[in-house]
Amino acid sequence: MQSNNFNTWLGAILSALMVMFALRTIIAESKGEGAPEKAGFEVAELKDNAGGKAAVEAPKVPDAPIAVAMKTSDADVGKTLSKACQACHSFDKGGANKVGPNLWGVLGRKPASHDGYVYSDAMKAKAGNWGYEEIYAFLAAPKAVLPGTKMTYAGLPKFEDRANVLAYLRTLADAPVPMP
Repeated sequence: MQSNNFNTWLGAILSALMVMFALRTIIAESKGEGAPEKAGFEVAELKDNAGGKAAVEAPKVPDAPIAVAMKTSDADVGKTLSKACQACHSFDKGGANKVGPNLWGVLGRKPASHDGYVYSDAMKAKAGNWGYEEIYAFLAAPKAVLPGTKMTYAGLPKFEDRANVLAYLRTLADAPVPMP
């Protein structure tokens, strides 16, 4: 029967604590304490482009020139950052495509050229090759840089992060593209 007394006391203490927390919350709410200064979340501004679709505006982050950013880049940090990309991309030589194409050898490759992947029309229309500058800009805000891309990733706003990912992508090739 002693355990019943223990349970009774424990229940009384827990109930008293719950009442105290509830009263503290009610008093704080009535005084307006703890309320955010501005309600809601900040949303990226949408602009209407020529195709009638809204495009996300590129982030307003001061970028370092690619050559400067790459001087302090770290491929190991880039490999860690690229783990988020592995949900949609594979990085292995000869690896399968996923939601996005395999990224082995992407640096220096022509856009929309990896076999077996169905690219968006916007990516097929992209001219040139994937150089450091192109990937650096694309990783900042894919939808803003290439409206119509199938890539849904919001982007890496920090230029240091993009430089680190580029340093890692550079290692994913039989003959790495020279640094800028």
